[in-house]
Amino acid sequence: MLMKTENEEAIMKRDKHNPLSHLLLAVNNELSAGTEKGDPTEKRLKVHLEEQELWSKFDVLTNEMIVTKNGRRMFPVFKVSVSGLDPSAMYSLLVDFVQVDQHRWKYVNGEWVPGGKPEPPAPNSVYIHPESPNFGAHWMKDAVNFSKVKLTNKTNGAGMIMLNSLHKYEPRLHIVKVGSKEEHKTITTHSFPQTRFIAVTAYQNEEITSLKIKYNPFAKAFLDAKERPDFRERDITDFCVDSQYSGQCKC
Repeated sequence: MLMKTENEEAIMKRDKHNPLSHLLLAVNNELSAGTEKGDPTEKRLKVHLEEQELWSKFDVLTNEMIVTKNGRRMFPVFKVSVSGLDPSAMYSLLVDFVQVDQHRWKYVNGEWVPGGKPEPPAPNSVYIHPESPNFGAHWMKDAVNFSKVKLTNKTNGAGMIMLNSLHKYEPRLHIVKVGSKEEHKTITTHSFPQTRFIAVTAYQNEEITSLKIKYNPFAKAFLDAKERPDFRERDITDFCVDSQYSGQCKC
């Protein structure tokens, strides 16, 4: 049986007849959740990329991410752990994508090579994490997952990031402290070179395709299907298009 903390008991006694007591208790629990990782001065703020080893497997091959008209989720998923925030302050977490060079790329003889001048950067699209704004304690209690980001090559809609195909990008995390209008400020911006990728409308490198199938849990159905006698050879892009209707595909 779980024991109630001293703060929980105090709130329940004090607000026994208050219909909002459960909300106060929820706020108290939220503030307590990530407090041990906190730093009110924010001088020890740290951001750690989750699943670095997996990202590195893709990076050495030059990672590719599919962009479609309706938007395609990323795999690997951009996920970070944060520590050193003020547990009781409010923050919003945002991600944007920047072109990292002045090239348009093309895949020739099994490798990516510069293929001309780049297109102008797509309209600056920013994805705000849907749990923003929230307490520092909330952001620190678990890894922050940006699994709902969708990449598109058309004019971006809600929750979608517009990218130019055959251009190389790097996602950046921005942590913004939220308060009065005068207090909105970016505390820090973080990027991780191993998360760079080239936006494509279809995978070019077969090794990248294989890695996506091997490590993406939502591609298991594709692997299982290959074991069936009636399996028709389809590429992973077709599989992902079919899977998008369930909202699961992150290839």
